[in-house]
Amino acid sequence: MREWTDDQRALREHYAGVVAAWGEDHIRRDQDGEFPQEIWKLVAESGLLGLPFDPEWGGQGQDLLTVMHVLEELGLSCRDGGLNFSIATHLVSTGIPLQRFGSSQLKARYLTRICDGSAIGAHAITEPRGGSDVAGMVTTARQDGDAFVLSGQKSFVSCGPVADLFVVYARTQQGAGPFGITAFLVERATPGLTVGPSADKMGLRTSPFGELLLDGCVVPRQNVLGQVGNGFFVLDYVMKWEILCSFVITLGAMRNRLARCVEYARTRTQFGRKIGGYQLVADMIVDMKIGVETSSRWLYDTAERFLAGASVMQEIAITKLLVSEANLRSATNAVRIFGGRGYLTEYGVEKELRDAVGGTIYSGTSEIQRDKIARMLGVA
Repeated sequence: MREWTDDQRALREHYAGVVAAWGEDHIRRDQDGEFPQEIWKLVAESGLLGLPFDPEWGGQGQDLLTVMHVLEELGLSCRDGGLNFSIATHLVSTGIPLQRFGSSQLKARYLTRICDGSAIGAHAITEPRGGSDVAGMVTTARQDGDAFVLSGQKSFVSCGPVADLFVVYARTQQGAGPFGITAFLVERATPGLTVGPSADKMGLRTSPFGELLLDGCVVPRQNVLGQVGNGFFVLDYVMKWEILCSFVITLGAMRNRLARCVEYARTRTQFGRKIGGYQLVADMIVDMKIGVETSSRWLYDTAERFLAGASVMQEIAITKLLVSEANLRSATNAVRIFGGRGYLTEYGVEKELRDAVGGTIYSGTSEIQRDKIARMLGVA
């Protein structure tokens, strides 16, 4: 069992008393597909968005494990899955690569705004034809003096319709596969960048996503994150943070769901018995508990290895696959345990199932993760 310091526990307890209110009215917001702008202001005021960033830029300077510890509480206490997803996206998509790979000038100009929430961050990776094939992206960045001209289209950009800053990945060298990609920091108001409207979708409906069109979008060379041609390494670093931070929030949501299912099974009576007394219901709850504990171990153990500098390519793929699919099973079981109530929108259980489906797709589908693991094992 992992031991947390007094400071880590106190920080989590502080946010436990704050974040639950952010999920109020989550069912209506989900039905309306509404990004909660007013709640975002509360998130910004709480300091949560500065957790992993250096105090020099307005952050709290917390390490990855502490950030995850607090974000697990976010998933546990705030039932707005879309808002939680937007928070994770903001932190890892823009803030993390900016802090790790950005120049001091870029940090001074933008990272303070990421920390205080005055600028919402997003990253643009996926393309309409490419899907999960990042190395096959066709969006180009042509050098023109001290600038680059970006042209192409990005799709499924989480937080895109409300974002102020984008990390855009584009190809600067043809025929170089993943080694010809560069990461650029692009402001929303940049001429040649068009942000599409929010797309209607199945789950995570309070976290908008849409398309970006880059048509002769001129970006200064100093807005390159890292070095030209090293965008794939930037993305690889970001994706480790994304999976660990996004899915530790999922872990918190799974803990919340398990507690609600246990309470319901103890109090709901059918045919003269508490439904928890039926073996099939008990088995589903036990499976949910196993999913929670297994997910927790993989998330935090992988984070510890990552912080220690170990290669975690396989562990990250397993963690993403395991947690996303455990969450989907957990949400499915919850609907079955709650029965008719689980099927009704007013209880919010069916919403969690819709949200859970997304976890098996974003950050690399389950099929992609299995393919990665098979290749690392030398069988594919």
